Amino acid sequence: MVTFSLSSSTSSEESRARPISRALDLGADIVVTGRCVDSGIVLGPLIHSFGWNRDEFDLLAAGSLAGHLIECGAQCTGGIFTDWHAVPDWHNIGFPIVECSSEGDLIISKPPDTGGQISFGTVAEQLVYEVGNPQRYLLPDVTCDFSEVSITEIPGIEGGAVKVQGAKGSPPSKFYKVSAAYLDGFRATAVCPVGGPKAVQKGKHTAESILKRTRLIFSQLGYEDYSAVNIQVLGSEDTYGPHARRSVDGGPREAVIWLAVHHKQKEAVEIFSKEIAPAGTGMAPGLTGVVGGRPRVSPVLKPFFFLYPKSNVQINLFLNGQHVETFEEDLTFTSEEVVSSDPPKINSELKDLPSGPHTYRLEDLAYTRSGDKGNSANIGVIARHPLYYPYLKKTLTAQALENYFQHLLEREKPEEKLVTRYELPGIHGLNFVLKNSLGGGGIASLRSDPQGKALGQMLLDFQIKNVPDLKSLIE
Repeated sequence: MVTFSLSSSTSSEESRARPISRALDLGADIVVTGRCVDSGIVLGPLIHSFGWNRDEFDLLAAGSLAGHLIECGAQCTGGIFTDWHAVPDWHNIGFPIVECSSEGDLIISKPPDTGGQISFGTVAEQLVYEVGNPQRYLLPDVTCDFSEVSITEIPGIEGGAVKVQGAKGSPPSKFYKVSAAYLDGFRATAVCPVGGPKAVQKGKHTAESILKRTRLIFSQLGYEDYSAVNIQVLGSEDTYGPHARRSVDGGPREAVIWLAVHHKQKEAVEIFSKEIAPAGTGMAPGLTGVVGGRPRVSPVLKPFFFLYPKSNVQINLFLNGQHVETFEEDLTFTSEEVVSSDPPKINSELKDLPSGPHTYRLEDLAYTRSGDKGNSANIGVIARHPLYYPYLKKTLTAQALENYFQHLLEREKPEEKLVTRYELPGIHGLNFVLKNSLGGGGIASLRSDPQGKALGQMLLDFQIKNVPDLKSLIE
């Protein structure tokens, strides 16, 4: 067995598929890389197998799409699907199989006798997952346009299968996207179940009292105040903000306190960690314990991102530990442009849409999937039927989503627009990018949903109003 490893002079850049294909050309059975863009793990072998050239951008985009669709395991075979109740046998869910032709057509299926399902909806949701502008999806080997991609179900295959085609490509930029992090203090999170009448009120009062107690200790020891705190009572729909459904009879009789803190000094967070247990005997009745025991104090690694010239990165290929080649970057087929400044096009066909007396929940008309990019989140919305799509476009504007999620958005400038909408007519979809929506994102966030995984689910209750009987249109 021949093993190749790839190393580069910058350890955190999103490296390319081309060095992987080169290692395979040189006889590798296994290729081990450092930081590598997810889709490159699929694109590299496809370049090796089909001999795709650097300037065959549509083919490179198709190969990248193949990697994007299967990069998250069972997420395109029914995992975290909007219609989760229709997906069988989670305990034995099958992982996706992608068959790619030399012309760039894809067939997505899964192994027989496994759980899960392949359908238009499951694959379309994964297509929009963690994507910004779908017309300029920036990757190291190609800039992809997924906006016109189509997904067609193939009948008669056990577990389902779809054909995916229509990806377009253009030259990649001369830069790598770099994800780095720096130490930004310390954090801890206390999670405490509480039961009995008025559980929500008891939970909030307990959390506030723990903070008051620890702040008093800080002042006596000369510590600064917390850099940030986050109190949520899970079960009270705190994450829904103004859209929460408040009970008129005092709320749920069981809830969970989520109390997260951030401080520049580790010693201060250690004090917080030690002062959770006294709440069990000196504060609210019904506090049943601390999940996982005393909260763990951990460093906060705050992410930041920048572009780095590919010309400054040297990629070395090693065969069984011995250096055999330095991969030379060919910047002939690259672009100086990184981010398009053109605003998304707004379709004018919506002016004469018929109206009516009906109101639908978004879940009745669409699938949703959300994910994260640093401190930003995206929410993809895909119409369940093409006839629903114009009504989704008319109602789900960028401003409508900014209003809906305003309790989660952090505005740095008064007039700053925090939500951008993009269209994917190939799958009758919309993609929304919510800037500054995750409280710092990842491990820097104190929220219970630091990666925006539930935002798409929260949007399912959005009301699509003043429309005709859309169900009858497709019967």
